[in-house]
Amino acid sequence: MTDPKPSKSARKRQQIQLQKLGEELIDLSDSDLESFGLDQRIVDAVRAARSIRSHGALRRQKQLIGKLMRDLDPEPIRAGLAALRADDLAAKRVFANAEQWRDRLLREGAAAVAAFEQETGQPESGLARLLADNEVAISDRAEKTLRREIFRRVHEILVKIAR
Repeated sequence: MTDPKPSKSARKRQQIQLQKLGEELIDLSDSDLESFGLDQRIVDAVRAARSIRSHGALRRQKQLIGKLMRDLDPEPIRAGLAALRADDLAAKRVFANAEQWRDRLLREGAAAVAAFEQETGQPESGLARLLADNEVAISDRAEKTLRREIFRRVHEILVKIAR
């Protein structure tokens, strides 16, 4: 006995899911989109959707993307999008951690530098010199520049150890 075909409602739900999955592709960069190895028709449709400003035309373009998605296995796309979201979340965590370390370094000085270098395993991070320069900064502009440099150095170290 063969399985009965899915109901019209079930097919509609599946089509809507595929369309939503295709809509997520619109927000990706070209390099991320290319990494999925999608059919060129879908890639072209996604790129075209990015430039459409008319609400009705964009809705129709999204429907076209959903229709083109029917011919694909959606699971690799879902997995790839989940991996990209995880990468984005990790990058946001590293950024927030770098901001916290920068603020702590500016508040606590040398003690925080020692704690940072011990936690990251990065002796000679150059942060002590930057903090010393920050304390003798002549203008607000110089101080702001040094704060940015401290953040960049901390972020660079945290990204390196996160890999």
